[in-house]
Amino acid sequence: MALKDIHFFTEDIAFSLKEKQKVREWIAQTIKSEGFTRVAELNFIFCSDEYLLSINKQYLDHDTYTDIVTFDSSEDETVIAGDIFISIERIRENAAKFGVADRDELHRVIIHGVLHLCGYYDKKKEDKTLMTQKEDQYLKARLF
Repeated sequence: MALKDIHFFTEDIAFSLKEKQKVREWIAQTIKSEGFTRVAELNFIFCSDEYLLSINKQYLDHDTYTDIVTFDSSEDETVIAGDIFISIERIRENAAKFGVADRDELHRVIIHGVLHLCGYYDKKKEDKTLMTQKEDQYLKARLF
């Protein structure tokens, strides 16, 4: 799994992801564990609430704040490709609300987006339950 194909960007905020290489390795291991052969290109874009709201409105016709929006651009069932937009403001607010560290909430949302690209959903109750179980499983698998 080529780690060079996992990228991190920021849009309209000052933010720097800590331990980028370890996060890349963890993401790659998760993708491999889910049976995918490679990452074609995976972009994480960290942004503000307002930026993500505009993405949500423009592309999904949702006029709501959210912590993540995932776009799958894979052309092969065994390959991961996509863009994952994450609101750092929403991560911080949710971390405070749930009583967890910002880092842990960020990692949960990162892996949530990856799991969407792996074919998991979260609209129905049973899908959300499975998604949460998978998030917990991969959060426990972090070695950092």
